[in-house]
Amino acid sequence: MTPSADHVLIVDDDRDIRQLLADYLEKQGLRCLTAADGREMKAALDTHRIDLIVLDLMMPGEDGLTLCRNLRASGSAHANTPILMLTARGEDMDRIIGLEMGADDYLAKPFVPRELYARIRAVLRRTRALPPNLDATSTANARLLRFANWRLDTVNRHLVDADGTVVALSGAEYRMLGVFLAHPQKVLSRDQLMELTQGREADVFDRSIDLLVSRLRQRLGDNARESTIIKTVRNEGYVLAAEVTAEADDERAAGSAGAPPGAGGRS
Repeated sequence: MTPSADHVLIVDDDRDIRQLLADYLEKQGLRCLTAADGREMKAALDTHRIDLIVLDLMMPGEDGLTLCRNLRASGSAHANTPILMLTARGEDMDRIIGLEMGADDYLAKPFVPRELYARIRAVLRRTRALPPNLDATSTANARLLRFANWRLDTVNRHLVDADGTVVALSGAEYRMLGVFLAHPQKVLSRDQLMELTQGREADVFDRSIDLLVSRLRQRLGDNARESTIIKTVRNEGYVLAAEVTAEADDERAAGSAGAPPGAGGRS
């Protein structure tokens, strides 16, 4: 294990599970901290650089859904830290709500530690990657991607509206928007969106893509019934109807960004 190893925070009220997972993940080269509840989780986030949070849904006091929602809305340096939610097997509604609250992925109990490790690596890889299939010739140096009346700041990973107001995005929302901006005016099926954003095939009952699109529309103020930015194509999928332009990260781009509050760094 090296000082640059990814740092994972495991939040679970079961001491044995926390220790088992920490021991296994550290053998795979990760660094691990553990927390028994929301209070310990917040203390760890205040004092350590955390790359990913493994968060159990069912905990006494503040449960995983509440902790996830509050973290995403906090505006803190950890507001966009990837979250892998642990849920009870068969609790489809819990998984759906977890994704709505901003979780990046979920894993149903019981599971083997090797599967958790694979999911952690996949989430970290997706989080750090540029939006998939982005055209390198036109966007390699892009600080801003413009579409409709919005700008996506690819450095700070947030949206800026026409008035300069910053709209924070979860990691999953950012990846989904990145896929749409990489394929403007092209219909993308749910299977394609699942593969590009989560690196796995869609289950026939999996609603995570529809939920992510719904959340993204809310961020964009795009009414689902009369969508003008992300449109539903019946029996096919979704399409970003707007044109997309890339702006290089140079002095012109920095000046035109308007320097809205928090645009110069992570909030």
